[in-house]
Amino acid sequence: MNLQNYFLKLYTLSIRFTYNLAIIILILVLAVILIRIVFDLGFLISEKTIRLSIKELLVNVLSLIVILELVRAFVEYFEHHRLRMEVLLETLIAFSIREFMIFLFEGHAKEIEIFYWTLGIFLLVLARSLAIVIKPSLSKGKRISPIRSFRRNLKGITGEK
Repeated sequence: MNLQNYFLKLYTLSIRFTYNLAIIILILVLAVILIRIVFDLGFLISEKTIRLSIKELLVNVLSLIVILELVRAFVEYFEHHRLRMEVLLETLIAFSIREFMIFLFEGHAKEIEIFYWTLGIFLLVLARSLAIVIKPSLSKGKRISPIRSFRRNLKGITGEK
């Protein structure tokens, strides 16, 4: 066995170990967030300042969604050895909505700021839609132009031949 193969196997082993460790840490974070959500439900019933409890509950639920999207992106990458743009955009959309809701609950949002947040989230959703329709395709090792890929995917969606 030559030295290059040894280092390649060592590299692959370290990547797998790091991946498994990251997944375990993310699962622990999910468990902590779920426990906090259950406790926040108890405070929601008993606390006099319900608005604050609802805010905490909403932030924790949205944080859970963001963590779930991150886990999905990790699993997608390590199973297929590539990152799909729509998975990354979905994670970014979930995070943006979380931050927007926190911003709204602070209570001193101006109309123009709300407009910019909404526009940004809309553009992210539009980019995700385009990422689904326009996928990079490989044909015998050659890249197909995005326009040809778009036409091919559009024909598949509409049922044309």
